[in-house]
Amino acid sequence: MSPKKKPSRLIYNRVRLLRTDRGMSRTELASLVDVNPQTIGALERGDHSPSLDLAFRICEVFQLPVEAVFSLTEFRPLSAEFSPHHSARNS
Repeated sequence: MSPKKKPSRLIYNRVRLLRTDRGMSRTELASLVDVNPQTIGALERGDHSPSLDLAFRICEVFQLPVEAVFSLTEFRPLSAEFSPHHSARNS
């Protein structure tokens, strides 16, 4: 990957969280989506925005919809989204 400046609009993602939760290395994920491990690292740091094609390939690996992995706004912690107390408080 050639050095590029940070994207003008940050695309938040859960790639690192999902990858580590599955015990997967950057190299393993990179191989599955046909990019180099540095690209995965740059995505995880927010230094690189994925192409639409790459975003779909990553989502396919994790078997999740795009909106569960990528967002234009910051994600809330997963524990807040899936906590039984969270849904009761917001009802």
